Amino acid sequence: MIMIAIPHTDFDPTEVVIPWKVLTDAGHQVHFATPTGRKGQADSRVLTGKGFGPLGLFMAAPAQNVKLYQKMERSPEFASPFSYDGIPEQQLDGMLLPGGHAAGMKEYLESTVLQKLVARMFALQKPVGAICHGVIVAARSKDPESGRSVLYGRRTTALPKFLELSAWLSTCLWLGGYFKTYPESVQEIVTRELKQSQDFLVGPFSLGRDSMEKPQKGFAVVDGNYLSARWPGDAYRFAYGFLELLGKEKNLGQRSP
Repeated sequence: MIMIAIPHTDFDPTEVVIPWKVLTDAGHQVHFATPTGRKGQADSRVLTGKGFGPLGLFMAAPAQNVKLYQKMERSPEFASPFSYDGIPEQQLDGMLLPGGHAAGMKEYLESTVLQKLVARMFALQKPVGAICHGVIVAARSKDPESGRSVLYGRRTTALPKFLELSAWLSTCLWLGGYFKTYPESVQEIVTRELKQSQDFLVGPFSLGRDSMEKPQKGFAVVDGNYLSARWPGDAYRFAYGFLELLGKEKNLGQRSP
């Protein structure tokens, strides 16, 4: 079972639906979890593009991803999610932490229940994937023995500061702090939890999105059982990378005595 943790509202649809499609197409059982078990709802502005003005073509979810999201919404797993404290840990083969930036994300980014579960997944060396703001959840998850972040000593990426500030500066006159989840950038929040600042990898300065046909256009970082990516434009690279991690985990299990 693969668990995708989301808030009740405001998660990025692309960062959820592309991994869902890739993993389910590969035969994996994918479930969802929200803070209380109530059905989640993606960021409506990203789904519709309303409010972005001329930047809508870049900031809104592509039309094909919106259609996939509507299909995912009708799945029983999405319609009836687990609550964070009701996730069946023993059945988990891996966990995904997608992103989003609007205010509704905070209940997810700040959930200590979710952070403790993520820490246990790292301790068990189970595959964990985080993209965009979802990396904040991993960064805030503490190893119970050392008290440090589970990302301490690992390499990671996340939403780069230059990309976050570009989105905010381009829209703040009419959207205010919509793209500014916290006063600090995601990169600053995550880097503070790392062993050294060089462990945060910004990736190429490209705003082109990857695709099913060209996942190599995206950017992702693998460090052991942990996979990270930066933004919706990396979603296919992220999804296929996680699928590869699951394959490695399965092969290791088959070789174990």
